Amino acid sequence: MRASRFFISTLKEAPSDAEIVSHQLMMRAGMIKRLGSGIYTYMPTGLRVIRKVEAIIREEMNKSGALELLMPLVQPAELWQETGRWDKMGPELMRVKDRHGREYAIQPTSEEVITDVVRSEIKSYRQLPLNFYHIQTKFRDERRPRFGLMRGREFTMKDAYSFDRDVEGMQKSYGIMFDAYVRIFNRFGLKFRAVAADNGAIGGTGSHEFHVIASTGEDALVYCPDSDFAANMEAAEALAIGERGAASEQMTKVPTPGKTKCESVAELLNLPLSRTVKTIALTVEKEEEGKVSKQYFMLLLRGDHELNEVKVGKVAGLANHRFSTEAEIQEVYGTAPGYLGPVSPKMPVTIVADRTVANMSDFVCGANELDYHLTGVNWGRDLPEPIVADLRNVVEGDASPDGKGVLAIERGIEVGHVFQLGTAYSEKMGATYLDENGKPAPLQMGCYGIGVTRILGAAIEQNFDDKGIVWPDALAPFQLVLCPMGMDRSEMVKAQVEQLYADLQAAGVDVIVDDRGLRPGAMFADWELIGVPHRVVIGERGLKEGNLEYQGRRDTEATAVPVAEMVAFIKGKLGQ
Repeated sequence: MRASRFFISTLKEAPSDAEIVSHQLMMRAGMIKRLGSGIYTYMPTGLRVIRKVEAIIREEMNKSGALELLMPLVQPAELWQETGRWDKMGPELMRVKDRHGREYAIQPTSEEVITDVVRSEIKSYRQLPLNFYHIQTKFRDERRPRFGLMRGREFTMKDAYSFDRDVEGMQKSYGIMFDAYVRIFNRFGLKFRAVAADNGAIGGTGSHEFHVIASTGEDALVYCPDSDFAANMEAAEALAIGERGAASEQMTKVPTPGKTKCESVAELLNLPLSRTVKTIALTVEKEEEGKVSKQYFMLLLRGDHELNEVKVGKVAGLANHRFSTEAEIQEVYGTAPGYLGPVSPKMPVTIVADRTVANMSDFVCGANELDYHLTGVNWGRDLPEPIVADLRNVVEGDASPDGKGVLAIERGIEVGHVFQLGTAYSEKMGATYLDENGKPAPLQMGCYGIGVTRILGAAIEQNFDDKGIVWPDALAPFQLVLCPMGMDRSEMVKAQVEQLYADLQAAGVDVIVDDRGLRPGAMFADWELIGVPHRVVIGERGLKEGNLEYQGRRDTEATAVPVAEMVAFIKGKLGQ
């Protein structure tokens, strides 16, 4: 490739709406152009990276035994209605109507479509196992698209779906896909971590997320440096801290005027924040025979801990909870928010304590009276034993759930997710096969996704400096750029560039020659911004000494390499 025949359009400054590094650098490097909110045109340099991501994914998916097909972008509403997701997905699902008034979804994912394909094609256990995948455009109508490709509305995704006879088979297929993902992310050249995760809206029984490690990542990843334990914050189990001691104080009501936060109460009473308990009021509404009834729950957390809402949704009776309104709090507890506590609420309340709170004694909580708290509160003596559940986010230094050390936390960007779906879709859609006895049984499914275009943003968030992007070799739009000095003025330089270019191409190196005639500073700045990982400078001075100048994107200085050795040198750098 020659730069004069390619399209290079770099900017000195990023647009004002580019909020994070990857968005800023991709816009400056001319890799993407904004068309609308969360919708981008992929320019030639950006598309080259996407194609390299796709090629690695295809090779590893094919190697794993998965079969590629291509499912439609537009999907009939009837399929989504069969699984109940037409309403459940909410406004993120883009809905359209054709000229006949029939409703369709612009696909955000393809569980319904692939299940429909398989239920019409698979008849016998002899046809199993199967794994289909495709790489296709997706659309999710994000309320607030932002961060460029990291949270756009239109994006490219690889999704795969496995079909098996039984749970054991599904788990085997899941393991094959998990291993394929590890190979894929290793080939990308990215630092990543696979963590246990919550299945969320997809459903199913078990899942893992693949995160690219980056300090700017939105997700907190929990892991144990001394073991294999790893989970995202939503799924990481928080063990109880400490053991409950005997009561040593009398319960006492103390004035705490204007102190509605645990931090301010602890400061007023000169106590550690860990001695306080905060209360979160929830309401669950149920409709029976046209009448709506309400059930009230009180969640208790230690004052220095944070609520994990995903865990809350898994507590019995709290799947459809909401936070109580101020009017409900006044009615049930007889006071304003900030002074709630588990001792003697006005109305019946189900109390659920986090594991750590259940182990506390002589703690401080709200008195259910404006401007007052209770000190010296103890389970059993002052209030009944609660329902105990894991309700909180883990914190660094917590004991690892596997008992092999303490937990650490780092930031990550989710770019892949694998799910054990089980029969969550096959049962609803009647996707069955006939077993050895001729009896129908639901197919066991797995689901496996990679955000193809999101990989670009995540890779940049992990690999950049003050000059621009630093692509890993496998993802770079070009592996190597040749930067001639005065190619239009020197026959010596021109001849060497042409020879080296031909030799590198013959060696399978993805190389571009910058023949635009720019000054060295401007030329180097463009390629450093774009992020090409290897550069060779060809100039008359070096050639007269028999050398060329090599510099890696992260190198602080150039290295002189004999002309005759440069191709082998580059192949060594690329691991070829």
